[in-house]
Order: sequence, then structure tokens, then C-alpha cells
Amino acid sequence: MSLVEAIILGIVQGLTEFLPVSSSGHIELVKAIQGTELEEDLLFTVFLHLATALSTVVVFRKDLVDIFKGILSFKWNEETKFAWFVLISMIPAALVGLFLKDQIETLFDKNVLLVGSMLLVTGVLLYISDTVKRDKAESLSTGKSIIMGIVQAISILPGISRSGSTIVTGVLLGLPRTKAARFSFIMVLPLILGAAAKSLKDFMDMPAVDQASSPIFEMSIGFVVAFISGLFAIKWMIKLVEKSQLKWFAYYCFLVGSASVIYSLV
Repeated sequence: MSLVEAIILGIVQGLTEFLPVSSSGHIELVKAIQGTELEEDLLFTVFLHLATALSTVVVFRKDLVDIFKGILSFKWNEETKFAWFVLISMIPAALVGLFLKDQIETLFDKNVLLVGSMLLVTGVLLYISDTVKRDKAESLSTGKSIIMGIVQAISILPGISRSGSTIVTGVLLGLPRTKAARFSFIMVLPLILGAAAKSLKDFMDMPAVDQASSPIFEMSIGFVVAFISGLFAIKWMIKLVEKSQLKWFAYYCFLVGSASVIYSLV
């Protein structure tokens, strides 16, 4: 891996982890267009996951500190309830990963038609979210957390944006836009850390000679780039959600999605 490749992958990871464009969908499109598989460096994957996790921690550091303080008070308070909602939201994605792993992997086989169709779905969701007007804001609840968790699990499909679909779902359920975005970004933090742990385990299972070949300097630069890109993406996304400006990403998804569907049918 060259330094330039590490920087590009860091930028892509930092931006697409949080912006509503579906990173997995774009990876499948690149694979289909190039006709090749993208080489994965397990240790670098760990670096990138940790970088985006750190971005989330930095942006929401006050919220996370309050949550931990609430948990350590051993009382049922607002912070403890929020932690409970995050825990509940993780269950659908965990179940899908546990029981449908093989079926999911078959979807990641350069299926351009599927990716294009799902990008169109993402575009519709993003466009609709900007038109929603609520007279009265709803509070987060166990039921709403489960629904957002189910949507997060569905977003495993390449072309469905995790951040976009969960934020839109929160808005449609009546949550204030900023609270929907806040919960969407925090609820994925345990899953990012879980993915990093899995990649680290796979890396540790590799032969020592393969482990030693990992370019640590380039990976470190990629980590920093992904971290900075993630900070930018989260803050920008929050502002766009507040101002109901997700329609610009909807137009992008419509464009790429339509082109992908046409490409697959020609």
C-alpha cells in the first residue's frame, strides 16, 4: 500500500462512514466497473474503524461523558435510558450478522442492479426527510430505538446509507432532527468498535510473516486522514440535517442509482 492509497482510503472511509451515500454501495460499483476485487488489509481496516470511532467520540464527547456518568450513578435517569436505547438498537444488526452472514455475503458480488436500486431508495428517503414537518417533537423510546435498529440492520444492503436511513427514520418517527442525527451517530459506535475487533482478530490469526508486512507508517497517515475526514463529515452532516438540506445527497443518489441501473441493463 502506497502513501497516496492510504490517504485516499482514509478520506473515503471518513466521509462515507457518516455521509448518506452508502460506502458499501460505492465499493461494489468500483469493483464492478474495474472487474476486480479490492484488496483488503485487515490491520488497515482496524485503523480506519478506530479512526471513525474516535471521530464520533470527539464530536459527542460531552454526550458520552454524561452517559457514562449517568450509568455509574446506578439510577434510571435520562443518560441511563439513552444507553439502554443504544443497546436495544444494536440487537437487529447483531442478529443479522450472526444468523444471515452467508446470505449477506452473496449480495456483495458486483450486483450493480441491486446497488443502483438501493441508491434510488436511499434518495427517496433523503428527499422525503426534508419535507417532513412536525408540530410536536416526540421523545426517543424503546420502540423507536428498535425500529431505528431494524433500519440500521437493513442498511447492510449495499446502496442503503446507514446514516441517512437511520436519521430519516428518526425524523419520520417524530424525533427532532438534531436528536435523530445524534442518536444515529452514537448508536453505530459500538458496531464500529465491534467491526474493528473482528478485523483485529482476523489479523492476529494471520501468519506472522503476513502481519510483519503491514506498512505501519502509511496506515498511521491513513488513520489521521480518516479521523479528520470523519470529524468534518459528522459536523457537516449535523448542519445539513438541521437545515433540511439532505435533498442534495438525494439528487446524487438518484443520479448514481439511475446510472447504475441503466449500466446493469445495457
